[in-house]
Amino acid sequence: MYDIESLSRLVAYFTKLPGVGQKTAQRYAYKIINMPKEEVEAFAKALIDSKQEVHYCPICGNYTDKEVCDICTSRDKSVICVVKEPKDINAFEKVKDFKGVYHVLHGTINPLMGIGVEDIRIKELLGRLDGVKEVIMATNPDVDGEATAVYIARLIKPMGIKVTRLASGISMGSDIEYADEVTLSRALQDRKPL
Repeated sequence: MYDIESLSRLVAYFTKLPGVGQKTAQRYAYKIINMPKEEVEAFAKALIDSKQEVHYCPICGNYTDKEVCDICTSRDKSVICVVKEPKDINAFEKVKDFKGVYHVLHGTINPLMGIGVEDIRIKELLGRLDGVKEVIMATNPDVDGEATAVYIARLIKPMGIKVTRLASGISMGSDIEYADEVTLSRALQDRKPL
């Protein structure tokens, strides 16, 4: 296989995807080679279309293919759930309990990695608090997520806005994206003031 340059290139690109090692990349490459040409072209078009059409919502920072995402245009703006990454929103949306809007930080404060307050979307969050009654801090329950939640709570509380943190049920050090729907639903319902 390594004598075939285009196939080797395809394997190399698949290995750039998270969680895809050499063997899985080879399986993906062989699958592509064995697909009908029309399917491969549709797959390639889906990749290109996604890259060209999907962007961050200018309000919340989630992915969208519209000017403003559907959640920001249609949901209760008085409650904002703050998450680390867009994929965390998917976990909450599976639960179907949350009727507010989101704010994606695109990271958490981590001085050891050189990520400071100015490197994540805290300023944008502070700019959208007019009329907000509650901010739910739903960052991961790890050291960086906790530090970020506490920092943001200290900024928001003096404004008279209720700041809550997801309740226990999500263990320290785990990622929200891997939490099951029942655990995430209970954590959302039993959130505590921060």
